[in-house]
Amino acid sequence: MKATALNLSPMLETKDLAATIEFYKDMLGFTCDTLSEEWGWAHLTKDNISIMFTKPNEERNIPEPIMSGSLYITVDDVDSVWDNLKYVCSICYPIENFEYGMREFAVFDNNGYLLQFGQVINEQPS
Repeated sequence: MKATALNLSPMLETKDLAATIEFYKDMLGFTCDTLSEEWGWAHLTKDNISIMFTKPNEERNIPEPIMSGSLYITVDDVDSVWDNLKYVCSICYPIENFEYGMREFAVFDNNGYLLQFGQVINEQPS
């Protein structure tokens, strides 16, 4: 089967759609492009990032939102993003340079999803 991927838009569950929209808009600068209260669904975007959130589906019967990975967001100025989020989000790990050539940090969103922010660095740490 041959397929071409054009875009990736994760669809994540949230128990509180309004609080999630507020977090992504106020903390991260996303825009809510579409909101359907009837469906319990929202589509948010920022630059080339697209994320959908939905209220839990009764058929899935998952007690808490889960994700085994993270959402990794590459930015142009990771230090500015860190400065904006370090006092208002739950921190997973603080900003630092890694030997694989990235300066990054990670926070948790209001649902507990892990959001990592990184920027390519030219100098490799010694």
